[in-house]
Amino acid sequence: MSILSEFKAFAVKGNVVDMAVGIIIGAAFGKIVSSFVGDVVMPPLGVLIGGVDFSDLAIVLKAAEGDVAAVTLSYGKFIQSVIDFLIVAFAIFMGVKVINRLKREEEAAPAAPPAPTKEQELLSEIRDLLKNQQTPS
Repeated sequence: MSILSEFKAFAVKGNVVDMAVGIIIGAAFGKIVSSFVGDVVMPPLGVLIGGVDFSDLAIVLKAAEGDVAAVTLSYGKFIQSVIDFLIVAFAIFMGVKVINRLKREEEAAPAAPPAPTKEQELLSEIRDLLKNQQTPS
């Protein structure tokens, strides 16, 4: 078996294709979540906390010298990333919570009892006929 045919067999397996689709959808969903956080959640939160932006916070470890850039410890970007993560995690948590509630409501809805089988209908008719024969008219 040649390398090309082995690769083809590997690439068209269901798991690989499913994984590729999941990665593509995940990347698209990541853009949606990033837009939600950056464009919907952060502006009101920024107004609420007075426009504080942690990403500019840093400690200069070595000042710039000529053409060499300054060496900084940008802990503010880390803090901002943690805050962004917490907001995204909370938004996803709330979304999953809503989906789970909808699933529980759907499962809690009583299913209609199954229709009687032909045999059950026939036995019911026989029972009714026997009952009618036993009662005096």
